[in-house]
Amino acid sequence: MKATFKKYILNFKNPSGTSRGILRTKETWFLILEDEGKWGIGECGLFRGLSYDDVPDYEEKCSWVAEHIGLGEYELLKQLTDFPSIQFGVEQAFLSLRSQHPFELFESSFLKEQQPISINGLVWMGDQEFMHRQIEDKLKYGFSCIKMKIGAIDFDTEIELLKSIRKRYSKNEIELRVDANGAFSPEEALGKLERLSKLDLHSIEQPIKAGQTTEMYKLCRNTPLPIALDEELIGVVDVTKKKELLQTIQPQYVILKPSLVGGFAGSKQWIDLADTNGIGWWVTSALESNIGLNAIAQWTATLGNKMPQGLGTGSLFTNNIESPLEVAKGGLFYNKSKNWENNLIESLCI
Repeated sequence: MKATFKKYILNFKNPSGTSRGILRTKETWFLILEDEGKWGIGECGLFRGLSYDDVPDYEEKCSWVAEHIGLGEYELLKQLTDFPSIQFGVEQAFLSLRSQHPFELFESSFLKEQQPISINGLVWMGDQEFMHRQIEDKLKYGFSCIKMKIGAIDFDTEIELLKSIRKRYSKNEIELRVDANGAFSPEEALGKLERLSKLDLHSIEQPIKAGQTTEMYKLCRNTPLPIALDEELIGVVDVTKKKELLQTIQPQYVILKPSLVGGFAGSKQWIDLADTNGIGWWVTSALESNIGLNAIAQWTATLGNKMPQGLGTGSLFTNNIESPLEVAKGGLFYNKSKNWENNLIESLCI
């Protein structure tokens, strides 16, 4: 078996604002396996500044995986505990290699019958005009759930934006989620949550920075608005530690990003623990290319979660690999009439 890695830089169509700053590009890595005339591909969705494995020797670890691919999937995953995005790429690549078609990884009605996965429409931070334009665009495309990034511009302005949406659309017409990416301080968080709760929001992701376990527990206990843990899960790789975290903080929801929490296996551990503890969950992509997004979507479709998932990020890039993934009427579809392979070969020169 031969294994190679290819680095790929994704370019945003529009610089995208988060509470961590402006994103213009996104680095990712593709693991390509070849064996006895077959090939498979997986994406290692490194997220600089956020991934647990954003370390100086990341590229060196990719080279190590390529050199030791003969160890097999199980042993490699055991030795990649501290590299969750590479674990995810390895899982995908071996699934792809074993499949009859390298992009059809999981049997489901999403793949075989082109049934959509309900997704939220993502609205990025910016000035009021830019955000209103995004919101109108999402509504035009049939989204009934909108996720809005907050925390990078003036909070009062964000509140007014949310109020303007609610004046036009009730909670029965549009579900609103907000994501603070840890932008609030513990001292101000509860007051801000009280203001947000008056706007009939579904939930807020990561109101304060990860790692403040006591403060997050207090928030989750007293919040008037359901809280979803996101960044809080990153870097918690031991299943006992995962269990302790959920039992200590007792959040209302957790959000699973396979690239950031150890692929499908790592995400499934979180899901099982959440179910045991009566905690809701949904799955979100983490700015992967369509290679990784395709794998996440197909896996998500097997889980039976009817909530809108966070899988609408494929259209953000100018140079994404063209794929059968399409967004329409607030859902993600797999259009089997479209062909992957020529686009992939052209984009990655394989």
